[in-house]
Amino acid sequence: MSAIRRKFGDDYQVVTTSSSSSGLQPQGPGQGPQQQLVPKKKRQRFVDKNGRCNVQHGNLGSETSRYLSDLFTTLVDLKWRWNLFIFILTYTVAWLFMASMWWVIAYTRGDLNKAHVGNYTPCVANVYNFPSAFLFFIETEATIGYGYRYITDKCPEGIILFLFQSILGSIVDAFLIGCMFIKMSQPKKRAETLMFSEHAVISMRDGKLTLMFRVGNLRNSHMVSAQIRCKLLKSRQTPEGEFLPLDQLELDVGFSTGADQLFLVSPLTICHVIDAKSPFYDLSQRSMQTEQFEIVVILEGIVETTGMTCQARTSYTEDEVLWGHRFFPVISLEEGFFKVDYSQFHATFEVPTPPYSVKEQEEMLLMSSPLIAPAITNSKERHNSVECLDGLEDISTKLPSKLQKITGREDFPKKLLRMSSTTSEKAYSLGDLPMKLQRISSVPGNSEEKLVSKTTKMLSDPMSQSVADLPPKLQKIAGGPARMEGNLPAKLRKMNSDRFT
Repeated sequence: MSAIRRKFGDDYQVVTTSSSSSGLQPQGPGQGPQQQLVPKKKRQRFVDKNGRCNVQHGNLGSETSRYLSDLFTTLVDLKWRWNLFIFILTYTVAWLFMASMWWVIAYTRGDLNKAHVGNYTPCVANVYNFPSAFLFFIETEATIGYGYRYITDKCPEGIILFLFQSILGSIVDAFLIGCMFIKMSQPKKRAETLMFSEHAVISMRDGKLTLMFRVGNLRNSHMVSAQIRCKLLKSRQTPEGEFLPLDQLELDVGFSTGADQLFLVSPLTICHVIDAKSPFYDLSQRSMQTEQFEIVVILEGIVETTGMTCQARTSYTEDEVLWGHRFFPVISLEEGFFKVDYSQFHATFEVPTPPYSVKEQEEMLLMSSPLIAPAITNSKERHNSVECLDGLEDISTKLPSKLQKITGREDFPKKLLRMSSTTSEKAYSLGDLPMKLQRISSVPGNSEEKLVSKTTKMLSDPMSQSVADLPPKLQKIAGGPARMEGNLPAKLRKMNSDRFT
């Protein structure tokens, strides 16, 4: 297999075929299945590894006029070869046009024929053909001024043309030079010094299944206010039957905790915890072989040197996500500084990772602990019973006075509450008893009356001995039940007397 890959490269995979299905000749005894090299199907990406988006806009129709309304941005977005072509063409056309205008003025005034006459004053001195008119324009436009060609005061039309030439030249210079400057100062080249790992990995971190990838900055200049975002592109079909070919889902990389705000001085590992809110909640190692998705990573920040916003992008397809891998460490402590080894930036190694999805792991955990379900149902039943009783009490208070008299005393819901509390105590009495009483109740022959009497005796004995077990100072303060009763406020004494009578 390794020899085949060295010969044909990684773009080919080995496919095992049988003679019956492929129509090949039958194999001899002892020969294995015949192998055939089949090229891999190239995965169509939405965003390339270098950040370029594979999107082409077509059939715009009349909407193409919108590009001309924002001509400056259109020129900036063009490729360099088209920018240089437009730059040279614009200046060439402008120069030829203005030189032709000066030649026309000289021709109409007859300066071309009388240029060498001694007592004749032309519009422009020493302009007697088109090349001389062109040189005069260049000297005027470039403010060189050799002093040989100049405008005289006998030519008002030449003065007007000179003013028009100055205004037009300033506009052309500002437009084209500004376009070239913006084109050169664009932060796209700065994005090339921001690195992303070639693969993303899925492994355990802090006891949770986590999707991770690595980001690094090759320059010493920092990215101010660097922020990272992740989008999951995956096709799906809605319950109404609508097919979404590129549905975008957000991957949480620390929005709530602020982990998406990066201090990108050294390489960082970006983590997405796979939980019930994650789109990868059902993703397992087995399902990755059939899934098709693309993770788009967007890193934004301000370039420290220029102050312009920079954006770097990359993407990871399903075959670029390694299950059960972890990145090699790249930072080491040297004498007085930290060293980053970028030779290990893309390197990963295998670690023990369960091949199940988070959903499957939670289901297996729930099945392995059967005591969780009864506890949940009991708590739900208690909560529902209390809600029902509260509802009854609210209904009784909202009834008219006549209906309240018919139903009996007004404290009817309170009686129900006491009855429900006694029944719930009986239902859950064994679970709330101490271990000794639970053993006694489990022995056959022990009736419920004996159990209740033993419980009363065990609960009353500690109460009778509670004062004796107190420290001396507290015994003096307590002074027995009578003294404690005497120290109580009048309202509490009255409540106790009503309770025990």
